[in-house]
Amino acid sequence: MKKWLIFSGTLLLYLPLLAEVRASTPILLYHRIGPVVADRMTVTTTVFESHLQYLHDHSYTVIPLRDLVDRYLRRSLTPDGRLVAICADDGHRSVYTDLFPLVMKYHIHVTLFLYPSAISNASYAMTWDQLRELKKTGLFDFQSHSYWHPNFKQDKERLKSMAYERFVEMQFKKSKEILEKELKGKVDMLAWPFGIYDDRLIKKAVEAGYVAAFTIERHQASPSHSIMALPRFLLTNSDRGKAFERIIGSNSRGK
Repeated sequence: MKKWLIFSGTLLLYLPLLAEVRASTPILLYHRIGPVVADRMTVTTTVFESHLQYLHDHSYTVIPLRDLVDRYLRRSLTPDGRLVAICADDGHRSVYTDLFPLVMKYHIHVTLFLYPSAISNASYAMTWDQLRELKKTGLFDFQSHSYWHPNFKQDKERLKSMAYERFVEMQFKKSKEILEKELKGKVDMLAWPFGIYDDRLIKKAVEAGYVAAFTIERHQASPSHSIMALPRFLLTNSDRGKAFERIIGSNSRGK
């Protein structure tokens, strides 16, 4: 199955739609982990560990997000089995202090989507040295969340067309360049800031070298989704017990 993107009435870009497979895969998205709920993006350490314990007890395999994307790009069938991917956006310091120990305890793979303007600069963010420590475990992958996490809807309204084009290019290219330089790894996946994307942004992301991108939608990922708009479940502290079981157990193919 093929998909053609049309920009300004012109056929410019081909992107493959993912071939149908028998099972969809939940991609779980976290932001901050901590002992108490500090804001709506915080999942307490206790609840986060309950998620990992549930996956362990019910024989789920936490696969690297990279592996899932590679299968989709190859149009390989997702094998039978209970698969989950886990990621965290922003690079908050609680990833190092609270999530990291549990990653080591349960030996799971996590992808971190980072915006590098904050790293070693913002008080709430991790440092490059902390990220390098995570990398040494072999359990973390580091990908782009743009350079400074802009709201593209607002920027599109405030900037003239050419200035907006340059701004978008900078956000995608500079993030990729810095992350690859500092962490010595391949950066070709992107988490859309605030989950905002459109055809124009997808075109710019592909031109910048990204092969897959992720939004925020409460669907499991499947080959029926565009590779440049794969859905992720944004987890909150209320997603525990039966609510978490429904997220993991649902077989929705999304929209």
